[in-house]
Amino acid sequence: MAPDPAPVARRLARSYLFAPGSHERLLRDAFAAGADAVVIDLEDSVAAEHKPHARELVHRVLVERGRSADPLVFVRINSVASGLWRDDLDAIVCAGLDGVRVARVESARDVCEVDEVLAALEGGRGLAAGALEVIATIESATGLANALAIASAPRVRALAFGRADFLQDVSAAAGADDLETLYARAQLVVASRAAGILPPIAPVHPRLGDVDDLRRTSLAARRLGFFGRSCVHPSQIGVIHEAFTPSPAELDEARTLLAAFAGAPPGSRGLVLPDGRYVDRALADRARAVLTLASRLEPPPAEGGTP
Repeated sequence: MAPDPAPVARRLARSYLFAPGSHERLLRDAFAAGADAVVIDLEDSVAAEHKPHARELVHRVLVERGRSADPLVFVRINSVASGLWRDDLDAIVCAGLDGVRVARVESARDVCEVDEVLAALEGGRGLAAGALEVIATIESATGLANALAIASAPRVRALAFGRADFLQDVSAAAGADDLETLYARAQLVVASRAAGILPPIAPVHPRLGDVDDLRRTSLAARRLGFFGRSCVHPSQIGVIHEAFTPSPAELDEARTLLAAFAGAPPGSRGLVLPDGRYVDRALADRARAVLTLASRLEPPPAEGGTP
């Protein structure tokens, strides 16, 4: 039996703030907005005639910014079916990038094609092999039907749910409780867990002024098994962070899981806790990611105070 691959260190993010790749001021402002991750968009927010300029702008901004710990930086590239994605990748792959969010992924083959091009670009630009992650956006019935295969494809960090496009694809209209997408959202949670990747990312909340509904739907998404949410305006970040920041009880649970897994025999895929729960490597990695996120949120000690 082949040994398990080394675990991939994946940082959790509570917020993914979108910024249009064709608007330099908004693009630069996004890095300082306080989001855990920034998603620079080369897809929907950029008109076809402006895409070449947007690619040049994004490349310049990423190179000037260079490598930085915060925030994580992803670029949403056009779908594989569009024929535009290769030019997107050629323009943006550099040391200032953490990964790409691929629009409208419909099969594992879509991700494999992106993986092949990323591997070649990493090798040619001095990046470590496999350094760049993929967030696969599920926006259609076909993508949902293939969610487990997509989640299991190379480099996939997480699935993201494209609610508006999914509703359009299946000819549905969401009500106030969003029950129309409950099946789809639950399927993404199950597929992500089965593939051992991070939980799926909740979709944007389009009504910027409705803070109460943003909070309600963010908490509901977390209860369902999502972690983190896309957003289109910095004013939404605080509420999203409130909903997805780990609680003391969740941190205690993560410490318990990691302590138990640390005592497992070498090479073990998992173990059974005294209370009967089974802990596998993916669950332990997720617990580690929760604790790592919490450690990044701790305020630094006051100057001159007790360390």
